[in-house]
Amino acid sequence: MDKTIQRLIRRHKTNCPFEIADRMNIQIWHCDLGDSTLGMYYRKLRRRFIVIHSKLSEPWQKFICAHELAHDRLHPGISRFFLDERSFSNAGKYERQANQFAVKLLTATSSPDPGETIEQFLRRCSIPPELHTFL
Repeated sequence: MDKTIQRLIRRHKTNCPFEIADRMNIQIWHCDLGDSTLGMYYRKLRRRFIVIHSKLSEPWQKFICAHELAHDRLHPGISRFFLDERSFSNAGKYERQANQFAVKLLTATSSPDPGETIEQFLRRCSIPPELHTFL
């Protein structure tokens, strides 16, 4: 996973999941996905899509994009839904890996400032507090 993240950053010269997805020709759509779905990744006819719930805050949208990008890189051919926080405690193997990938991608080019707590650092990197356990 770490090598995959470093390759993405080196190739695209950024750790921004939106920019990486754009450069990889993955279309990003923002839609109202209802009450329980935050995002999804799917492939259709060799085209790749990330759909992000449009009513989420900017940090959540960035995290969801990184999470769904993980499915593209780590789980090719598998379309997975990223469900709301109720699924975190019961997240399957693919979801845990995607969460870990997202945290590592979003923190890859930063480090905590002097005096900054881990929580403050993760918040600065657009990682919602609910996901701090994936560091």
